[in-house]
Amino acid sequence: MIDLKQLEVWFLTGSQHLYGEETLKQAAVHAEEIAGYLNRAAQVPVAIVFKPIVKTSDEIYDAIAAANHTPACIGIITWMHTFSPGKMWIRGLNILRKPLLHLHTQYNRDIPWDTIDMDFMNLNQSAHGDREFGHIVSKLRINRKVVTGHWKEEDVVSQIDVWARAAAAWHDWQGARFARFGDNMRNVAVTDGDKVDAETKFGFSVNTYSVGDLADMINAVSTAEVDALIREYEEAYTLGAAVKTGGELHRHVRDAAQIEIGLRNFLLAGDFKGFSNTFEDLHGMKQLPGIATQRLMQAGFGYAGEGDWKTAALVRAAKVMAAGMPGGNAFMEDYTYHFDPENTLVLGAHMLEVDPALASGKPSLEVHPLGIGGKEDPARLVFDAASGPALNASLVDMGNRFRLVVNDVEGQAPQHRLPNLPVARVLWKPLPDMKTGCSAWIHAGGAHHTVYSQNLSVQHFQDFAALADIEILHIGKDTRLADFLKEIRWNDRYYTLHR
Repeated sequence: MIDLKQLEVWFLTGSQHLYGEETLKQAAVHAEEIAGYLNRAAQVPVAIVFKPIVKTSDEIYDAIAAANHTPACIGIITWMHTFSPGKMWIRGLNILRKPLLHLHTQYNRDIPWDTIDMDFMNLNQSAHGDREFGHIVSKLRINRKVVTGHWKEEDVVSQIDVWARAAAAWHDWQGARFARFGDNMRNVAVTDGDKVDAETKFGFSVNTYSVGDLADMINAVSTAEVDALIREYEEAYTLGAAVKTGGELHRHVRDAAQIEIGLRNFLLAGDFKGFSNTFEDLHGMKQLPGIATQRLMQAGFGYAGEGDWKTAALVRAAKVMAAGMPGGNAFMEDYTYHFDPENTLVLGAHMLEVDPALASGKPSLEVHPLGIGGKEDPARLVFDAASGPALNASLVDMGNRFRLVVNDVEGQAPQHRLPNLPVARVLWKPLPDMKTGCSAWIHAGGAHHTVYSQNLSVQHFQDFAALADIEILHIGKDTRLADFLKEIRWNDRYYTLHR
């Protein structure tokens, strides 16, 4: 499981020696109280760590250098309690390699009208201290998130939570390894891309591994290991008589369990955070990994089919951002449309590989033929996804840049049974409506593979895109196609000039 509480965000407070020791002591007390409040906030998933207030250029430089070289530190929050001259921050900010959030707040919520004096004013100068800091950060062209408001406001804490989750996902990508079993699905464009550019931009590596090496790991799995996993299947899922022990299809379930154990062992041995494969390259395997892939995704690994390493990495990032939140994040594919004018819908699925974290109920473990891949009948988990607000996100290589496309959608419960479609099924309505949403997606060049998220908001992906310094296009309830097309054209010009 992904545990974000092992990660730290450092809370750095700026001041200077101008105001005397008593003021500095009081500023430190206030800063420690704010950091402690944020650290105890239930929705903030990481540890917020108070650091001594910084008052000189050397102290700032040393604090930021320490943050850079502390593996558990995924970012810093800065706040100017008093006035902290911006020139003191230049040397430190120039070496900053961790995400930055500027908290524009002040200790007191209200002005103490009857007692306010110059001592109070000297201590509580965030209103212009933060502006000085903001100026130097902007002048140095450093990306950051700015959160404004009193530190106890629910909205302020929520924005810090969102940013911290994005910072955790960005941290997780640095040095991450993704395995590609076989190559890209032949002749497909959108699932491919420049892996060197990706490693340069995002910090993760993607390399191809032989399916034969994976098959060796699968074949090394013992009967006792398979028996133990079968018992786990029987407890977690609904099994019909044909797939239970002694049933005519049970051997397919055993083969699937053996694949799951071997694939998990391969990923753990190589310290991989995700993987992709393709039905065109299954040499040495008895069936396409169905339930194996579904369960490994639910355990936290990123995945996408047909060699789509970009979506596999994005699935992993979404899982890190959403750690501890109810709902799921899964590899998804737009499959077919329902164009009823009264109830337009998209049916999302894949051949087998959709994360059961999306399920509205207890999944059913089933075995059915698969008319692609040329292998034996695979086992898979069959379910309908839960309804509710959701989104689809796609990471694509546009040649001169990477683009993240996000569409807000509304998950729908199925109104009809699907007795002849034995795969995981997800229904949704694109926002703002079917025609606008789908047309905007097509214009944006979004892929048919996505991350389907039941718990993340577009703000999570906006913060993540800002950390990665990549383009993001959002399709939501207020999207107008004409304006969206203008945004695409403006972005094209911007990224052409700033390549």
